[in-house]
Amino acid sequence: MSWKFAIIIFAALSLAGCGNDNVIEVPNVDHIDVSVDIRRFEQDLFAIDTSQIEEGLAALEAKYPEFSEVYFTYVLGSKNPQMAPEGHEAYVKGFLQHPAIQFLYDTTQVVYPRLDDIQSEFAQAFKYLKYHFPDYPTPKVTTFISEYSIAAFIYGEGDLGVGLDFFLGSDYPYGRYVPNNPNFSAYLTRSFDRKHLVSKSLQPLVKDLVGEPRGNRLLDVMVNNGKQMYIQRALLPYTPDSILLELPETQVAWLKNNELEMWAHFLKEQLLYSTDFQKFRKLVDYSPSSPGMPPEAPGRTANYMGLKIVEAFMRRYPELSLQDLLGLEDAQYILEQSKYKPRG
Repeated sequence: MSWKFAIIIFAALSLAGCGNDNVIEVPNVDHIDVSVDIRRFEQDLFAIDTSQIEEGLAALEAKYPEFSEVYFTYVLGSKNPQMAPEGHEAYVKGFLQHPAIQFLYDTTQVVYPRLDDIQSEFAQAFKYLKYHFPDYPTPKVTTFISEYSIAAFIYGEGDLGVGLDFFLGSDYPYGRYVPNNPNFSAYLTRSFDRKHLVSKSLQPLVKDLVGEPRGNRLLDVMVNNGKQMYIQRALLPYTPDSILLELPETQVAWLKNNELEMWAHFLKEQLLYSTDFQKFRKLVDYSPSSPGMPPEAPGRTANYMGLKIVEAFMRRYPELSLQDLLGLEDAQYILEQSKYKPRG
């Protein structure tokens, strides 16, 4: 079936069903007790009296020992002599006093004066995390700003750092403040908002759980990414697919309506077992489109297909837990045992 013909047929179908297509039975987690206290590192950092910068930083680092070491060494770079030849304290003082940074901080405080709703969403996700991975410690969540360098990271024993400056709203003028940077293209910044914050912030944690793919074929990468998306859904079972996939609902519907055609394209172009990452990069990494597909197709289409393969596998083996799934590293085995048949 040609792409054009497929689009004509599916255009006549309802675009309903753009919610979460979670195939995992959602467990009752009301009995699981987790405590989430979001720590506002950026508020404590900007509360420092810059006339007493050494004392202020010493107190801050005593309050946030693990986080501050990661933040100042790798995020801000103030403890990196190559980044900050003038020294840690002088670099941080300049950072705090810079007008653009002060404006950015003030903006984050206007957008996020309180995080009660975010805290509740994290708490619910961590209940599902504890249910599926009982030995995984409940993460601490610490917010920060980095002048648009990193959105979220994992540190310590699974704790999360969340960069509030990456969630200021889709209408925030990222392109004006960070010009010519493809990471701030409109198709990406449309998800830089409050409703995407928890889902996007959990991605480093989920990636850490799943680990790296065992091979470097497209199949290995797409199944690995499919596992990540499957677990993401398990942690956020009521979150719409448009949030989890970071796509407009029209493109989510396009993916669901063109599953067979995408699979046929991968087979026809012999992409499945390709090890040429540049050849399939846009099929698994953030991209506005997928090469060889209609303009309606978003990027990362192979990841969606990887999710479909993992879903099919888990349907055939419902006795397996998410931990069991993580123990299966052979993408070819998962594909074969899934008996995957794309929906047409």
